[in-house]
Amino acid sequence: MKKRILSIILVFCLCLSTFSISVIATENEEITILYTNDVHTYIDGDITYSKLASLKDTCENVLLLDAGDHIQGTAYGSMDKGKTIIELMNATGYDVATLGNHEFDYGMSGCMQAIDWANYSYVSCNFYHEKNGVIGDSVLDAYKVFDINGTKIAIIGITTPETFTSTTPAYFQDANGNYIYGIAGGNDGKKLYNAVQNAIDNASQEADVIIALGHLGDGETSAPWRSEDVISNTSGLDAFIDGHSHSTIPMKEVADKNGDMVILTQTGEYLNAVGKMTITDDNITTILLTAEDLTNITPKAEVKAIEDAWVSEIDAKLGEKIGSAEITLDNYDENGNRLVRLQETNSGDFSADALYYMFDSMNMDVDVAVMNGGGVRNGAVTGDITYKTCKEIHTFGNVACLQTVTGQQLLDALEWGARSVGVSEEGSFLHVSGVTYKIDTSIPDTTKKDDKGVWIGGPEKYRVHSVKVYNKETDAWDDIDLSANYNLAGYNYTLRDLGGGFAMFNDAVNVLDYVMEDYMVLANYVEGFENGIVKAKNSPLTTKYSSFIVDYGTVNGSGRIVNEATPTVEETKPAPNPEIPNTNTTVNNVNSNAWFAVMLALSMGLSLVMTTSKKRVFSK
Repeated sequence: MKKRILSIILVFCLCLSTFSISVIATENEEITILYTNDVHTYIDGDITYSKLASLKDTCENVLLLDAGDHIQGTAYGSMDKGKTIIELMNATGYDVATLGNHEFDYGMSGCMQAIDWANYSYVSCNFYHEKNGVIGDSVLDAYKVFDINGTKIAIIGITTPETFTSTTPAYFQDANGNYIYGIAGGNDGKKLYNAVQNAIDNASQEADVIIALGHLGDGETSAPWRSEDVISNTSGLDAFIDGHSHSTIPMKEVADKNGDMVILTQTGEYLNAVGKMTITDDNITTILLTAEDLTNITPKAEVKAIEDAWVSEIDAKLGEKIGSAEITLDNYDENGNRLVRLQETNSGDFSADALYYMFDSMNMDVDVAVMNGGGVRNGAVTGDITYKTCKEIHTFGNVACLQTVTGQQLLDALEWGARSVGVSEEGSFLHVSGVTYKIDTSIPDTTKKDDKGVWIGGPEKYRVHSVKVYNKETDAWDDIDLSANYNLAGYNYTLRDLGGGFAMFNDAVNVLDYVMEDYMVLANYVEGFENGIVKAKNSPLTTKYSSFIVDYGTVNGSGRIVNEATPTVEETKPAPNPEIPNTNTTVNNVNSNAWFAVMLALSMGLSLVMTTSKKRVFSK
């Protein structure tokens, strides 16, 4: 009986949600805002820019926004540094975008070039010029105001302060290492909050509705710079369209500094969904549209022509088979949880081994190789391996290098990468080749960092311990010697450019630089396997060094890194084509029980209708 009552209640609640959206749809002056985030150049999926263009064309009083990370991610972005992606966004009809951290992956000049290519506006309220540590003028407009059918909508851009470490800090410096650009953040978040509040205050003089378009996310390690942190420490926002954490948030209410409710939303990643915000005189609601919802949308011809031509060109260039995998290289567990930033994975091992193998094959005296988890981007890889496959594992175009570091610098790097293990994801988590180590997650992180999130000193007590380095001469694993020198292989991002905040390498001695692009390092390793066939334990490294540890048989890798407590997963990857609750259902589609619930709601005076919607009357 209780189950039957619960079922009726659930049907009733569903119907109320359905009915409330139907009521909104009857408003004459509604405004539609379509939005995307973290597309990462995935232009060949079930939802495409050409479909999005047609969707926009079906709407009246509409804006199209992007919350960042759109020019980097796959070969479709990296092969021309985002130029074709910007062309696609222009053709799709974007109105405004903000800068994600990955808009800086092609350097500051590459970022500015992308902005110049765009026919739409870029906004960011906390990206500024800097001189001698003093904040100067904003690089971009803080916001842009649109007049839509008599209602003025202000879009405020916000860029994550994590950009300094998730991209390359050197991009923000001059040739002498002085910062000439800055992104307001602050260790306590106040610099960020002040920048946003100032933009809100200025925009409120011009606009009726104020929407933040941010690339901040909700990850634990992003505090105090998360979207919810900003909302709770400011006032005056009506809605916040977010990105960065790849979170799926159809609609969430968050209280601001004054206790007013702000709508927060985020679409997930890779164009798996498109956000749709509906604004009426007294309500803001948001839903996410999946590929299923857009089945009847015909791609816009002129946009599809650009997509098809570019996909064909890149696939032809990178489609040559170079080998195959009899195992599955992956970074996700069976539940879709992303592991590569939390623990060792076989993809991470493979990537680090590729670096070690390349320098070893060049007869360079390499001792250790490291690969940051944030640079390993693939899902499941099995079967044929092409250059494109390698590009989808390493999407950034970083270049291999070799440096001489001390054992202490290596330990500090491992510690820095492990600082969030057991708490949340961290892109600087280091996968390794030629070294093993353990992480005691019961020890709190006490590494020291500056207000830009860059390492400035070691911890009071190290979480990383039991570090052993492979000795090629003895074919044995030796305890690390903190005063000894080791030749460390990696990419310029981590070793040369302070990417991930690895400033302990500032004084490292460069041995060889700019050797080979990251995806070619992988291709070179694949070709080193017998007949190009990758199996669990047939690495050319184990053929040469019998005690070298290699096992690609499971996603958990070779056992080089031991987490002494089970990590907590803060970010998850949605399953392919994730099931996102569809709240965009009309009354005509509900069953007889739902009709009964509607009638019941009407008889109750619709007292509960729109309880999940934002209640605020906007002045005209």
